[in-house]
Amino acid sequence: MNHPSALASPKLVQLIQSGIEEELLRPHPNPLWARLREVGTEPWLDTGDMDEAARLWSAEFTALTTNNSLLNKEIQKGIYDQWIPTAAAAVRADKPDISDHDLILEIAFGLNARHGLRLVEKFGAYVSVELHTDLAYDVERSLAYGRRYAAICNKFIVKVPLTPEGLVVARNLEEEGIPVNFTLGFSARENYLITCAARPSWCNVFLGRLGAYAAGEGLGDGQWVGERAHMASQAAVRELRAKIGAPTRQIAASMRNGEQVATLAGTDVYTMPIAVAEGFLAGNPSPGDLHDETDADYQPMWNDGIDPQAEGMNDLWNITPSFRQACDAIAKISVEDLNADVIRATLVGAGCGAVFPQLNGTQLQTLIDEGKAPKRATWSADIAAGTFGLDALFTLAGLHAFAQDQAALDARIREQLS
Repeated sequence: MNHPSALASPKLVQLIQSGIEEELLRPHPNPLWARLREVGTEPWLDTGDMDEAARLWSAEFTALTTNNSLLNKEIQKGIYDQWIPTAAAAVRADKPDISDHDLILEIAFGLNARHGLRLVEKFGAYVSVELHTDLAYDVERSLAYGRRYAAICNKFIVKVPLTPEGLVVARNLEEEGIPVNFTLGFSARENYLITCAARPSWCNVFLGRLGAYAAGEGLGDGQWVGERAHMASQAAVRELRAKIGAPTRQIAASMRNGEQVATLAGTDVYTMPIAVAEGFLAGNPSPGDLHDETDADYQPMWNDGIDPQAEGMNDLWNITPSFRQACDAIAKISVEDLNADVIRATLVGAGCGAVFPQLNGTQLQTLIDEGKAPKRATWSADIAAGTFGLDALFTLAGLHAFAQDQAALDARIREQLS
């Protein structure tokens, strides 16, 4: 049974859907984006800013992605400050005994859904909407909110973060016909696991963060690190589409520059930040410059003395036989029998527990303090020993970075209720 606080508030749903009067854009086609689609890549924009998206929107674009950070940027503009107290009144009318914490969850959900609906109406596009970060390890409530998103709009794609519980959530939502964009993937092996366990409509590699880490931590110049991880993941996802019939398509996320539009062409999906799309167009490319590059063998260059295996870099693009076997076993588990404990136990039993490392409180706080990426000096010994996966540390760091932006959004809500 659903947790009471996650049950739909009819008055909030009505408020979310009322009074949206966005004029639908009717964009012209663009031969560059049309060529990108010809070579196999579906272009999306990674923004919640309606004005920025409108500048670039073309007939070939089909979706926008938002996340806790992007939505927070919109909320901090103050555009929903007057709406928030009204939403709170609607929730309290249906749930007079709701706790302060659960009220914030409800209003944050409402803001995601309302802003997402405005984007749908303005662009006629699919829109990825994200679950509250407090729900990352809560299967029951994540399912409830995912279903609520789907009930509000059939063009919503529910974003679910990479945790063992998230795998269970995504598998169940997809079984119910609710499309999932599985987020916070950083490696081919993570996305092999995601596709086997959850079979989501989409998965991601946050490739820009990987290249920035390699350069910033002195491993090399960072070039091709994210690209190699991404292309390996693309190959793994394609393999599983044929092998187990998964619908999963690979998204290139955290793109950093316009040149990557050409170097990653052929990827299933791009979700491009505005600066990346503008940078690509500013280079005055021709459609003939775009070719399917998914067979490209991008090889990072390492500084003297750097062992990519010991640094955890090889785990970004290699999938070991034992990891494959564990994931293949998980893929055979029915949706009714799939749970987070089974996933963890199967991976640990195969010697692959580093993909979901168990950090103690001090270690976790250190990772949070380090920001969106782990620091090499902190984690190098554990990575070399195989205790923690570099990809797993990136996933945890990314989740907690989103949580900090979610906390800022929640604080904005509280300000309007005081």
